[in-house]
Amino acid sequence: MSVTHRTADAPAIARAKAVHRHAGMKTLRRIQVGFTYVTLLIGAIALMVPFFWMVSTSLKTLDEVQSWPIVWIPSKLMWTNYIDVFDKIPFARYISNSVVLAAGGIVGSLFSASVVGFGFARLRFPGRNFLFFVMLTTLMLPTWVVIVPHFMMFNAIGWLDTFLPIIVPAFFGNAFFIFLFRQYFMGIPRELEDAARIDGCNTYQIFSQIFLPMSKPIIATVAIFAFFYYWNDLLYPLVYLQSQLNFPISLGMRMFQTAHWGDTDYPRLMATAIMSLLPCVVLFFSFQRLYIQGVVITGVEK
Repeated sequence: MSVTHRTADAPAIARAKAVHRHAGMKTLRRIQVGFTYVTLLIGAIALMVPFFWMVSTSLKTLDEVQSWPIVWIPSKLMWTNYIDVFDKIPFARYISNSVVLAAGGIVGSLFSASVVGFGFARLRFPGRNFLFFVMLTTLMLPTWVVIVPHFMMFNAIGWLDTFLPIIVPAFFGNAFFIFLFRQYFMGIPRELEDAARIDGCNTYQIFSQIFLPMSKPIIATVAIFAFFYYWNDLLYPLVYLQSQLNFPISLGMRMFQTAHWGDTDYPRLMATAIMSLLPCVVLFFSFQRLYIQGVVITGVEK
């Protein structure tokens, strides 16, 4: 009788053990998820400390900046630091110059990268794969290697101290942007292209009326990358621009550091940094969905 009873209870015992084991695994997963979130939170706070210090410094007096220990919360918010920047340096002119350079760089990058990327993805011509490989190898070429020959060439044609040496090369293609467009275009079904050719569309019409309207994610991604590059670029403006009124904001901030004979005005310098950072933040969050979609698609399509 007892053997029969134990045999009848065996399934119940097994179910109880399975439930207990499942509850233990569920608790372990919760602990792992909680540990992951805590780690990410600590990392995010650590990364935000310099940004918080920059914002705090932009609202301090110079005495509070130089005091020790660090004053994180200003005793009085000096909003006038943001206004004084425009009196100390031609900050509005620097912003307008940066806008011109970024706009020209975006237009040139989108035009050249989309056209060349479409050619590598959809057109068939001898040596296509070899030329694509050669183009990718240029990514390994450091920027500094070509600065001297570029400087000599632009000096010979009289382009120094103008925006042309910075904007015009964008119209000749960027290997990374071309690669992004090529990967995206290869993911578009070929049936759409074949149907368009049957309807009488030529290559240009297929590119402009089918491929480009479908390429908003990658267009947004390349535009954001190009904006960040040309907005924050210091090297090329430093090499090619000579007149202070032609300086972009990146180079203008460097001049602001030396405007007081070695005594850097950190509160106003941080105010300029905050104002120069805002367009990048606004642009990224405005097109964040398209940007992430473009990165994901170009990363998984063959």
